[in-house]
Amino acid sequence: MSQHAGRAVLRQFWLLIREGLLRDEAGQRAGYDKKTGQKWFSQAGGVVPAYVTQQSNGRYLSFAEREEIHAGVERGESIRLIARSLGRAPSSVLRELRRNMWHQMYRARHRHGVPVTKPWNYRPSQAQARAERMARRPKPAKLATHLMLRELVQAKLEQRLSPLQISIELHQQFPYNPEMWVSHEAIYQSIYVQGRGALRRDLAVHLRTGRALRKPRRKATERRGRIPDMVNISQRPAEVEDRAIPGHWEGDLLMGKNGRTAIGTLVERSTRFVMLLHLPTGHGPLEVEKAIVSATQKLPGFIWKSLTWDQGQEMRNHLQVKMATGLQVYFCDPASPWQRGSNENTNGLLRQYFPKGTDLRQHNAEELDFVAAQMNRRPRETLGWMRPAEALGRLLSKVSESGGVATTE
Repeated sequence: MSQHAGRAVLRQFWLLIREGLLRDEAGQRAGYDKKTGQKWFSQAGGVVPAYVTQQSNGRYLSFAEREEIHAGVERGESIRLIARSLGRAPSSVLRELRRNMWHQMYRARHRHGVPVTKPWNYRPSQAQARAERMARRPKPAKLATHLMLRELVQAKLEQRLSPLQISIELHQQFPYNPEMWVSHEAIYQSIYVQGRGALRRDLAVHLRTGRALRKPRRKATERRGRIPDMVNISQRPAEVEDRAIPGHWEGDLLMGKNGRTAIGTLVERSTRFVMLLHLPTGHGPLEVEKAIVSATQKLPGFIWKSLTWDQGQEMRNHLQVKMATGLQVYFCDPASPWQRGSNENTNGLLRQYFPKGTDLRQHNAEELDFVAAQMNRRPRETLGWMRPAEALGRLLSKVSESGGVATTE
């Protein structure tokens, strides 16, 4: 179909064809010339498109159904009664009314707790036009068509705000203007995806990763063999989630150039206390096992209850770690870094000291202890601006005085 004609015009054209008009005449009656009518006809192979017939295809509401919804609303019928008459689920009718009875401005005010005096009436023609507009493909990128929004997003990127921070800030800055909202994924796509590049490509250097190209996720089929006897994170006790009980850690490897060198990182979930594992001879299962066992000897035994790790092969010796330390090791789901959120955030901060693409073997154990001390002296908002070292110190003092189990509450 022509990119210059809306679906309403095309529907008019095909309805005229169904009435018996020739394609040339139907094209002229629709407001175009003869050649355009011939083009529409040949592009569809002479077959009337399904959306013209006003019959539902089972998934989307038709215009006729929208007229029935309008009639039901005017009669004061319930959602369930309208849905029953259409053979639709009540949720489908409810969503249709929610999308189209209120103007976006009123909807935004309602979402932010501002009183709404009177919703707009449901109009089938407007609802149908909106549905057709939303169904068009390919969709123009919002940042490509909205100059003011694009310039504002670019300015915020140059201030080194992340796309997620920009998206949230726009909602706060324009609470009643949805036209000035954009999702963080839309910002990423506008930078990286060919054909949706509304933003300047060089803005990628202001992102946290600084990558010129977006790094694809590794496919599950590319993963190596399953770790034997691993315990999934779904079996981790509920006490770990709320961070009230100390002693539950998250761990990972911070990789060096070409994945040949690494530093192990451990973060205690309740205090955010950081420990770094020195791995000068490699980061295989045996080296990681020895480093973790050595680290557990630097703090009292009560602080070592569990360890959450990803499914990297370096943790194949998790049973040996458990036997030597009592640590129960839980493994995250594939491609789910948020299940080790504290550790992921810490690894990002550690890149200030250990940049990507460098040989991590150049850092000795004393340097790693110094960096860990720096991290543990950093005030953390999540701790009420307390330092992790201070939080751990209070915890150890509390346990020493009471002789019981301490919590962070």
